[in-house]
Amino acid sequence: MSTPQWKLSPDRLFDPDPAQRRVARTLYESIRDLPLICPHGHVDPRLLADPEYGFGTPADLLIIPDHYIFRMLYSQGVPMEALGVPRVDGGPVETDHRRIWQTFADHFHLFRGTPTGVWLAAELAEVFGVGAKLTSATAQDIYDEIAAKLATPAFRPRALFERFHIETLCTTDAASDPLAHHQALRASGWKGDVRPTFRPDAVVNLDTPGWGQEIERLSAASGIDITSYSAFIRAVEQRRAFFKQMGATATDHAALSAYTAELSPAEAEAVFKRALQGEASAEDVQRFTGHMMMEMARMSIEDGLVMQFHVGAFRGHNSFVASRFGKDKGADIPVASEFTCNLHPLLNRYGNDTRLTLIVFCLDEATYARELAPLAGHYPAMRLGPPWWFFDSINGMVRYRDLVHETAGLYNTVGFNDDTRAFPSIPARHDVWRRVECNWLAGLVVRGLIDEEDSVEMASASAYGLAKTAYRL
Repeated sequence: MSTPQWKLSPDRLFDPDPAQRRVARTLYESIRDLPLICPHGHVDPRLLADPEYGFGTPADLLIIPDHYIFRMLYSQGVPMEALGVPRVDGGPVETDHRRIWQTFADHFHLFRGTPTGVWLAAELAEVFGVGAKLTSATAQDIYDEIAAKLATPAFRPRALFERFHIETLCTTDAASDPLAHHQALRASGWKGDVRPTFRPDAVVNLDTPGWGQEIERLSAASGIDITSYSAFIRAVEQRRAFFKQMGATATDHAALSAYTAELSPAEAEAVFKRALQGEASAEDVQRFTGHMMMEMARMSIEDGLVMQFHVGAFRGHNSFVASRFGKDKGADIPVASEFTCNLHPLLNRYGNDTRLTLIVFCLDEATYARELAPLAGHYPAMRLGPPWWFFDSINGMVRYRDLVHETAGLYNTVGFNDDTRAFPSIPARHDVWRRVECNWLAGLVVRGLIDEEDSVEMASASAYGLAKTAYRL
């Protein structure tokens, strides 16, 4: 019996209707080779800072760090230990990477028809040139094939960065991060454009585990003794200035809800002092985060950094997994969100100021047409981020466009960002977006809502221009 091979259709993700497919194909050909703008993601900058950095084994690269993969296997009863995911307590996990890969291959069918499955198929076939489908029988041969390629200079991160035609890649970095890898990148003379992004969640959200230690790190990084709220604000502003000096064009903020409200200076000082003493209440936590979103908007108007706001993830929903393996282990779950009332204080104060760009992401699709599109379709400062995380998918992208376009239009959205830690998956993720967008625009063309000339401009904006403009790159 012959080994099954990958068969990636050149028309994948396009509508079966011949008229729409023809337009989608033409649009896709016009934008498929545009450079990749990656304005938000979680690639570790050390990959690119070290010109000789190696990814390790295929398991190191594709399985052990990727919660998109191990959360699916875990849902079918595969222990994370069997996939080599490190335990917080240092307890035993599988260390034979061939065995980890075999377990992955034995369960690869779980990803059929999912976004992760689409990405993986493209990654294996197009990035690594693997012809055979990944199955239990082909697992070890494919492991050897990928391992051999990872040992070559062509598969160093910098070489792939250039091969992927990445124009700009932004990382996500803690407020206290010295940005040593970014400094090394600058000093190396390499021409790749890699920029930091200011992510202050650990010091803004008072319920962050180890918040006191995070404040100490911020104090050390800024050189400001943070014993008061006013000193805290100075330290945050100082770090933002440093990030901007290092090439940052954006900040990033995450919260369970979109709540915003302004505290008086006295109230903010009182809450911050309670936090320093370990006495902050749940109400203090919510009020302080809401207040700091207001402050971050003010700072963005002053320093020009674009403000991203990610809302609606219940972090660490599975307490067992969180205690055993730590954070970011596939147990973050969406919650219902409300934006109209929660964002009213921030938008009423700053939303009319064209110096502010506030990009909002959510995990509650019910808000797209009811709240987010009307808000972005009115306030000059507000833009809609692309479908995020669980909705970074074929159907999620289509629903997003269907729900937001009529009210917000294309140009109040910001194109695509891959939001990934999995560096080799970047081109596959962008390709899915570009194919889905071209197919959606083709649908408008065949229904007579736009003509083909406009659709070409819109496809280019969606693939490239919107992100470049919104993030000031």
